[in-house]
Amino acid sequence: MINLIAPINNLGYGVAGYNIFKSLYKINPSTTLYPISQPEFIDEYVAAGINNSQSHIRQSRMAEFPSVKIWHQHDLHFHVGKNKHIGFPIFELTSFNEDEKHSMDHCDALFVCSRWAKGVVLDQTNFSEKNIHVVPLGVDTETFKPSPSTRSQTIFFNCGKWEKRKGHDVLLECFNTAFSQSDNVELWMMCDNPFIGQNNQEWANLYKNSPLGGKIRMIPRQQTHKDVYNIMRQTDCGVFPARAEGWNLELLEMMACGKTVIATNYSAHTEFCNSDNTLLIDVDSLEQAKDGVFFSGLNGEWASFSESSKEQLIAHMRTVHNLKNGGSNQSLNSNGIDTAKKFTWQNSAKELLNGL
Repeated sequence: MINLIAPINNLGYGVAGYNIFKSLYKINPSTTLYPISQPEFIDEYVAAGINNSQSHIRQSRMAEFPSVKIWHQHDLHFHVGKNKHIGFPIFELTSFNEDEKHSMDHCDALFVCSRWAKGVVLDQTNFSEKNIHVVPLGVDTETFKPSPSTRSQTIFFNCGKWEKRKGHDVLLECFNTAFSQSDNVELWMMCDNPFIGQNNQEWANLYKNSPLGGKIRMIPRQQTHKDVYNIMRQTDCGVFPARAEGWNLELLEMMACGKTVIATNYSAHTEFCNSDNTLLIDVDSLEQAKDGVFFSGLNGEWASFSESSKEQLIAHMRTVHNLKNGGSNQSLNSNGIDTAKKFTWQNSAKELLNGL
């Protein structure tokens, strides 16, 4: 049995928390859920997990079971019960500040999403190899299914909150360089960021006012994962030139849909991205992580996008478009589909249990 502490919403931590809890609950219906803040939605699984936590019998025994908290590294010091306390942070940079280290020190062990993240923790903290276990995140392969695009245009797609870390500045520059008005291409951006307010419109204006702004479509945040899938299945290629990622759920979802994907060969998504399933963008060096919004430049580094990296991204996008023009619009990323089958949420739950 497990005391799982996690948010339940449609953001990254909330998606991971919900799907891991749901998979754990299917293995053992006694799994208990302690939501961080008010759940954004309550279905039969969430309701059952909360009911377990409120049961008097359960409360009397909760100290017997380990506590796993899926949350930010600066807030891992509060747990449930007196058994083993395990933090499960999802982070993007190469170092931690003192507050983050202090909070993680309250945990007996850590779960991380990737071998890249494990290396950062080993380098930056006092945790030993035996106290860090890799629990990859997953994809719902019942929702995200292989589906070729039926549109005549080559549709490039990016999904992820507007921010420099996601490489949205680089993507705009390279899309405008890769193509001209005569090319039958479009770029779809589903990037609403609930944390930046009016800056959402500033990003949208930057894209729409660019030379190929007429070929760029802004898509609002979708209500359900089924809605997200209905967007993804219409596209040809997911393009993710991120400077750093804690996992990148949408990239794996695009793989599950059988789409060609372009991604930076750096950070956590290297756990499932390789030269067989991804058009990789190699980076030459790292730089201070600074964007003036979320990252100050004082703690940690991320990938530096050199001219060479930009040229690779441009070449990859042109390759995808040329292949579709050559009649390959019905082809699917079979290696990506096979990868997604290995990285299910059921696998995440099993790896979590293996790490206890």
